[in-house]
Amino acid sequence: MSHADDHAGTRRDFLYYATAGAGAVATGAAVWPLVNQMNPSADVQALSAIFVDVSGVETGTQLTVKWRGKPVFIRRRTEDEIADARAVNVEDLEIDKFAQNANLPDDASAADENRALDEAGEWLVMIGVCTHLGCVPIGNGAGDFGGWFCPCHGSHYDTSGRIRRGPAPRNLDIPVAQFTDETTILLG
Repeated sequence: MSHADDHAGTRRDFLYYATAGAGAVATGAAVWPLVNQMNPSADVQALSAIFVDVSGVETGTQLTVKWRGKPVFIRRRTEDEIADARAVNVEDLEIDKFAQNANLPDDASAADENRALDEAGEWLVMIGVCTHLGCVPIGNGAGDFGGWFCPCHGSHYDTSGRIRRGPAPRNLDIPVAQFTDETTILLG
């Protein structure tokens, strides 16, 4: 093998590697737009978290806001509503004994303390969609347990949003939420 043959092999190897590298870059440039288009759009990302001013919500009233295309009930409960919700023994719940609270582990019990947003239990934040077929329950003490009632199929929820009677398979869901200050709740 001569010195010229060794030099030609090195040049040939370089051309192979350069061509393969250029092909990989071109393939990546062609595939990236296809992958990137699967990301959520800017308007969807903007709605993934919202701030809600609750300074005007009086005790015993409810504010409904739209978040991620769904109604969210923000209720400022009375002392009687809190007492009724906390008097329920979780073992007596026949349909769903879990909190369904995105802020807690999946196996957290449905005790009112695990469903309320604050320690005092005054604030209750729930996704206002019946877990049976997606209807919007009516509130303000509706139903047999003083909470929410879905008139479409007869699901009754108590003052903590727990399913007590009817076809709904689980409690009303609680979204990721927290107070950012005394009058503002961050959803998402």
